[in-house]
Amino acid sequence: MPRRTATMLASTLMLIALLCAGVFITVPYAEMSPGPTVNTLGDHDGEPVLQIAGRKTYPATGHLNMTTVRVTRANYNMNLVEAVYGWLAHDSKVVPHDTLYPEGTTEEQSTQENAEEFSQSQESAKVAALDQLGVPVKSWVIVSTVLKSSPAEGRLHAGDVIKAVDGTAVKQPADVARLVTKHKPGQDVVFTVVPVKEQAAAEKAHRTATATKDVKITTAASDDSGAKRAIVGISAGTDHTFPFSIDIKLADVGGPSAGLMFALGIYDKLTPGDLTGGKFVAGTGTIDDDGKVGPIGGIEMKTVGARDKGAQYFLTPADNCEAAAKDTPGGLTLVKVKTIDDAIGALKLISGGRTADLPKCTTKG
Repeated sequence: MPRRTATMLASTLMLIALLCAGVFITVPYAEMSPGPTVNTLGDHDGEPVLQIAGRKTYPATGHLNMTTVRVTRANYNMNLVEAVYGWLAHDSKVVPHDTLYPEGTTEEQSTQENAEEFSQSQESAKVAALDQLGVPVKSWVIVSTVLKSSPAEGRLHAGDVIKAVDGTAVKQPADVARLVTKHKPGQDVVFTVVPVKEQAAAEKAHRTATATKDVKITTAASDDSGAKRAIVGISAGTDHTFPFSIDIKLADVGGPSAGLMFALGIYDKLTPGDLTGGKFVAGTGTIDDDGKVGPIGGIEMKTVGARDKGAQYFLTPADNCEAAAKDTPGGLTLVKVKTIDDAIGALKLISGGRTADLPKCTTKG
């Protein structure tokens, strides 16, 4: 056999051997890629994404698309070949597995956390949109979750309204942790609450719940690193009563990143005229009750997914602008927003054709 032929054969066999080895060698990485994008002004699976009853709504054309990222499952074992391909591909991103699933996190835990964040983002989107319209919303602090085997288990319940801690009125969720940690582990703390059943009955009857009870709980020591602090094993959140019905019908989506686009969709449907001017606008960003827009993960995948679907403009959280601008898909304009006010102002510029005045993302932020 000629030397040249032998060398080529040996090289080919070596390459095949390396590829075969790469298939069987697993690496601690996960992959992110563009996920589905859904128009909040339109339908999904045969029904409107936003369903509003009890208040006049207006037809809205154009697109206000929320965007998502598709990720590999927590128990997926990526091989070396897949990792290399993902690193080289433009429309996917390979990241350390622990970035998406911190050590010890199961698929079920991640799904549950994403579902809770998605639900909270919907509530905040409603509050932020109605605040823009000057529509008052009643809010109160509640027990969001109770940890299993914690001091609060069986004594406090998810949905209980927290009126006070040790006699000090609670105005926002952060007040609860602040008041509990004034204690030393092992000391008693007294919660004044409206039980969840009483609160539900009052809401159904359109009245204010007044029946409260005091619940005494002995605090435990935190098990995280650093100085031990008193805990009772709950997380506090905010619940609201809206003056009319707003339902967001979108299954199989998790996380808080659609908050901004939901808020804009609600605002558009409750105001005359087209907020987008018929343009295709997509975007992302968390939103809080005050309308502040927060950063999200996977921004590069979301811009790719939006452009592939035809988006012309992408509303981008200010803190994601630098990363997004480094690899902007062709034909897509990245618009920087910090608040829902910014986003509405940008949409008015877009619909009015004054795009030169848009606050655009740059590689410097």
